[in-house]
Amino acid sequence: MARYTGPRVRISRRFGIPIFGPTKYLERRNYGPGVHGPKSRRKTTDYGAGLIEKQKLRYYYGLMEKQFRGVYEKALRRRGVTGEQMLQILETRLDNVVFHLGLASTRAAARQMVCHGHITVNGRKASIPSHALKVNDVISVKNHNVSRQLATKNMEGSTSRTVPDWMTLNKEEFKGILMRIPTRDEIQPIANEQAIVEFYSR
Repeated sequence: MARYTGPRVRISRRFGIPIFGPTKYLERRNYGPGVHGPKSRRKTTDYGAGLIEKQKLRYYYGLMEKQFRGVYEKALRRRGVTGEQMLQILETRLDNVVFHLGLASTRAAARQMVCHGHITVNGRKASIPSHALKVNDVISVKNHNVSRQLATKNMEGSTSRTVPDWMTLNKEEFKGILMRIPTRDEIQPIANEQAIVEFYSR
């Protein structure tokens, strides 16, 4: 499936937040992209506000529109608050969990590790980034020199990030376990999920 490969700083400047991680450019130029520099923006409509929130979350997790819409429809069929269910689905994707465990420096790198066969789930090779993990699933790095070296390098570079409370990590064994589904308060999304639900339910 196609992925966004354009300038990431431009996307972060468009929304005014570091979508793809910390960047100094937002401090230097805390306004939208474009050749005209800082300029006044038109008042955003309710539809426009929902679209912005949806785009923020979509870029943040690295999903294309059709795939993101599928997440919303899946959440809609579940019991509970649709917005919270949607966030839980996104957070328990295999590529996102690999990123949270520190086995990859970014979500894009985590997706690549999964696609290239470096990750296993419950001892079996898992090469689909959107693989939905369940409670007590064991996520491991493949017992191969290349895979372990890649994971070691990534873990050394991600020491500033902490592993969320809803999962555990054994660094010596390159193994993590999804202990439970995260709550809404533990996810802390960069977008308003309720606005996204209202956007799709129009």
